[in-house]
Amino acid sequence: MTKKSKKGLPGGNGMTGKRDDIAHGMPDLMTAMEQIVGLARDSGLSDNFLRRAGRPIGYIAGRLSLTPVQCVLLAVFVDSHDDTDIRIRDLAGKFDCTNVRMLRFVGDIDVLVERGYVRRRRRRGGNSYMVRQDALDALSHDRDYVKPAPPRVDCSGLFVELDELFRQYLSDDEIDYDGFNREVIALFDANRHLLFVRRMADGGYLSNGWVSDDGLLLLYFCHRFVNDGRDELQSHDIEDIFPSRGTWRDVKSQLENGTNELMQDGWVEYANADGMADRGSFCLTGRAKSDLLAELDISAPVHRGVLKCTDLTAKRLYYNEREEAQVRRLAELLAPESYDGIRARLSSNGMRTGFTCLFYGSPGTGKTETVYQLARQSGRDIVEVNVEQVKSMWVGESEKNVKALFDNYRRVAKAADRVPILLFNEADALIGRRLEGADRAVDKMENSVQNIILQEMERLDGIMIATTNLTQNMDKAFERRFLYKIRFDRPCTEAKKAIWRTMIPDLPDSDAGTLAARYDFSGGQIENVARKRAVASILSGDEAVGIDELRAMCDEENIAWSDGRTKIGF
Repeated sequence: MTKKSKKGLPGGNGMTGKRDDIAHGMPDLMTAMEQIVGLARDSGLSDNFLRRAGRPIGYIAGRLSLTPVQCVLLAVFVDSHDDTDIRIRDLAGKFDCTNVRMLRFVGDIDVLVERGYVRRRRRRGGNSYMVRQDALDALSHDRDYVKPAPPRVDCSGLFVELDELFRQYLSDDEIDYDGFNREVIALFDANRHLLFVRRMADGGYLSNGWVSDDGLLLLYFCHRFVNDGRDELQSHDIEDIFPSRGTWRDVKSQLENGTNELMQDGWVEYANADGMADRGSFCLTGRAKSDLLAELDISAPVHRGVLKCTDLTAKRLYYNEREEAQVRRLAELLAPESYDGIRARLSSNGMRTGFTCLFYGSPGTGKTETVYQLARQSGRDIVEVNVEQVKSMWVGESEKNVKALFDNYRRVAKAADRVPILLFNEADALIGRRLEGADRAVDKMENSVQNIILQEMERLDGIMIATTNLTQNMDKAFERRFLYKIRFDRPCTEAKKAIWRTMIPDLPDSDAGTLAARYDFSGGQIENVARKRAVASILSGDEAVGIDELRAMCDEENIAWSDGRTKIGF
């Protein structure tokens, strides 16, 4: 950080770093920034401007320990806080100066980035900047911003933090390569007690305060395995993690040729395809899983991928009157302004605070999509359970998996701003009736798994939703533990008509009404027919598909769903 001169700033009163409200006539930081922005217009960022703005600049410099130019740049950034893609040319426009002149002050911008006021983003064709919301909150409340130190966590918690950093870096482009690297190093410095961090350091993947290219690749392999359950990655999966395409091409070539350092060190190997090594697909070795990730129970899905609410697409759903009222009431409960207050009231009355919900009914009636829309509307991420992965073929593993997924949910919930939703999709196999007098090991294991789930539901401090197509065989103990139960029936005629019109916008209203009255379809079945119609239209050269052809498609769908067999899912 550049130190201020004790002789004072141009136009100032000899700042010594102490707050002097009377001398400068500045009531707060935002007032000083407002004055700077007003004087900055058309100033060309000249020395004369710095003298004229000496009073507010001096005030901010004394409060935040910044140089005059850094104070000016911070004020202009704050003035553009609603822009998440601020470029050098945008800053030049604020002062009516050339881009070349602004480039002289990139080092000062770097200081603001290092202090945490501004975040440098990944952008093709040059850097882009945005003001950090937590920094803006502090400044708007007349406080200096101190960038929070990374938390001290266990290894599972470390991967929760890495999951968020990779999201910011790769998915949302909130930080650039350098910023991501600094955040990782800071996180590792705060958690040197972890074996994983020590292994990374001992392997030479962390040196001189930086993560090497091979270290970044190894970190990404571990992140995708632990956080997303991905055991294999292809070359294209790693393209975006490196700062340049040249680096990616070099690493890609090394991996395909077997000369990459991670392969030489025994951490990464070719994936196996039908008994043959696939030179375009790679995975962590067994040694990496047992050594690097020794602090994690890798036999269980310790930290499954989290489905972000911001990644969910808005979708119009149609319900019958009864279920629409129930879904609306649940949406009101899950809204942030209601949920926290209700949970606090329950806790103060000595009641359980967990919300457990069961969505049941025919396949294709919108149970899973309703969960997604509730999550999107309430701003809650989804921790989705892979039921098949939970039910391991090895006796004893399933119990560990169930315990691990609830432990993982608690970790994710603790780190999240809003309590996420734990989703057991198509949970028929997990909530069925328990077997009395079970003798076989497999039967005992299934009973044990169900007992663990029942216990976890009792102590749940969060939101759990299970969906199922079958309820006839559901254990009564599960039925009692679901606080909210919503039955999803096939849509009524009016709802079916609306779905037809939504799926096929050019369908005449009369034809939609005819199809809705004639075919007792679920929303999923109507979507199937709409997709078949779209395919037929493409194959015929975009010619319109008539009502007779549409009816034939409906008859085919009707036969498929009415042949006497029970259908699961859609």
